[in-house]
Parts: sequence; C-alpha cells; structure tokens
Amino acid sequence: MVAGVYAIYPVSAIRLPMQWTDNAIILSARKHGETSVIVQALTEAHGRHAGLVRGGVGRGSRGVLQPGNEVHGVWKARLPDHLGSYTFELRRARAAHLLSDAGRLAALSSACSVAEAALPEREKHKAAYDGFLVLLEALETSDHWAEVYISWELGLLRELGFGLDLTACAQTGETEGLAFVSPRTGRAVTAAAGAPYKERLLPLPGFLSQQTVRETKPGDLSDGLALTGFFVERHVLAPHNIKMPPARTRFVARFTQ
Repeated sequence: MVAGVYAIYPVSAIRLPMQWTDNAIILSARKHGETSVIVQALTEAHGRHAGLVRGGVGRGSRGVLQPGNEVHGVWKARLPDHLGSYTFELRRARAAHLLSDAGRLAALSSACSVAEAALPEREKHKAAYDGFLVLLEALETSDHWAEVYISWELGLLRELGFGLDLTACAQTGETEGLAFVSPRTGRAVTAAAGAPYKERLLPLPGFLSQQTVRETKPGDLSDGLALTGFFVERHVLAPHNIKMPPARTRFVARFTQ
C-alpha cells in the first residue's frame, strides 16, 4: 500500500511545510480580518519579512507586537512564496520604555516606518538589523539618540548601496572644514570650496564629519535629517514610487518648527 502511494506521488513531488526561526524587530502590525494581524518584522537572517499572526488583536498579543519590540519568531508556510504565519515570543519590550518621551517615541515610529518602506522584502540585510539594535539601545539610554538616529539612516543608505562619502572634500581632498554635501554625488565639500555655489549644496552637520565636535549645534539635527532624507527619498523610495512615510515627516517637524 505504501509502495503504491509513493508510486503515484514520488518523494520529489512531496511539498513539506516551510519553517524557520529567527530573532526579529517588530516594524508594524496591521489588523487583518476580525482577529488577526499582518506583521512586518525586520529579522536577523531573513530580512524584512511579513507574516500573519492569528489572534494578534487579543490583549495577550498586543503588548508583544508593538513596533520596536525585540522578539523571537517562528514563521511557517506551505510554500516559500506564501504569506505564512508567525508566532512570536517577546525578548525585550522596547516600546513601553519610551512612552513617556514623545521625541524618542517619534524617532522609533519613524525608524520602523523607514525600515519597512526602504528594505526589500525577504532580502537579508544583517547590517540593517544590527544597526537598528544600536538605535534601539540609544533611544533608551543615550542623550544623543537623535544623532544616532541620523547615523542609522546613513547606515541604511550604505547597506542599500547608496552610501555617502563624508570623509574628505570631493574637490580638494581635504578632511578639515567639511561643511556641505553635493546632492548629485553624495560627497562632502569644504566650506571654502563650496562657497561659490553653497545654495545648491546640502549642509553637513559637524557631528557627521570626521572633525572633533564637542556638542551638536542648533540646526544640526534638522540639517542631518534633511541630508539623509534627501538621499533616502531620491535613491531608495522614489524609484519604487514610494513616498516618505508620514511618521518620519512628523518626526522631522519636531526639529524644524
């Protein structure tokens, strides 16, 4: 009997369920149907990966599925290209620690939305995952979390193949006095070299250059966000007809008002 079954359905034709486990950061959880949610997670080894969480709207799951939380996930599907389903175990509840600080919470929402919009689905980007962990730690513990956020967006650009060269002047090769970035090349320019056409250049905050900066000056954060936002929008989002996420726009407004 068994031999007959395998004669009709050879071993090569049997499709076993797909399954993997991975550490992840929750990026978003959107309701699907009456009781389920579709979760976008940034995983350590499987990139940005979506999956269905059955019963995800329940009280027990809501606390786990907050954006920014670190989780351990199990993903299952019948076929690799299916949406699949997730089960998660909470590793570290990051979001809850930021509820009393509107600025840090806005930064977290912005980072989650940018990562979801910018990272290709199911494409491994370990550096993006590791960088997000650094950002999460800074949001909890550092007074310079906004600077770390801007550096995180620079790292995301670099990971996606659009890194900026902020080490030396594109015209002179000098490493001191860097003040601008060319929107065309993404390379730094000194104040002297860029003076004749500075209106067409993007300001480079001191904390992003190779110079020793003791403190962030007024306007540096808005300049930094404008710099990274320009290149994220031009090189990463626009080619796929994706707009800058509203959460990031709201975050930037905190530094430009």
